[in-house]
Amino acid sequence: MQLIGMLDSPYVRRVAICMKVLRLEYEHRSLSVFSDFDTFRKINPAVKVPTLVTDDGQVLMDSTLIIGYLEELAVGAPRLRPEPGPARLRALCQTALALAACEKAVQIVYERRLRPPEKQHQPWLDRVQLQLHGAWQQLDASVRHDAPDCLGIAGISIAVAWSFTQSMLPDALPAGEYPAVARFAALAEQQAVFVATPMA
Repeated sequence: MQLIGMLDSPYVRRVAICMKVLRLEYEHRSLSVFSDFDTFRKINPAVKVPTLVTDDGQVLMDSTLIIGYLEELAVGAPRLRPEPGPARLRALCQTALALAACEKAVQIVYERRLRPPEKQHQPWLDRVQLQLHGAWQQLDASVRHDAPDCLGIAGISIAVAWSFTQSMLPDALPAGEYPAVARFAALAEQQAVFVATPMA
């Protein structure tokens, strides 16, 4: 299998870490949707990260769909999700919040870096930042009450989203505002699979 995309994308990094936890062999092709657009387009005309090329040459997109597919392949590997029940629902809720935080952080990064300053729409940026804080407020309370497994789907998603946001938007999200998440992410980033899959 080939995982296409750069690890500075939280979605690509999320899949790469999950593949390591699931003990799945893969080739990582660090292609950018910007500087490698034409090369990427030959692999996936939609030019979306992450892209997974399966062993039989099929192209799969979207980190959640990719991870679901990979879990089916990884017979006998550690489980990323708890068994069905309250713990599974809690993990799903935490994962959804982490992905919402990812989405809002990426929107802010794109607005700031790709749109000329005179064309940036501050009311929209303010709204997205409010949504970003809303996701982290809920996650901080959830992690304080019941921290997930660092190597489960919720823990990986939270840590990757937090590290991305802190790296790309340190001014938008002071770490001191969400201490439970900051502590959890710091612990997760010390795990071997995280260390082996750095953002840059």
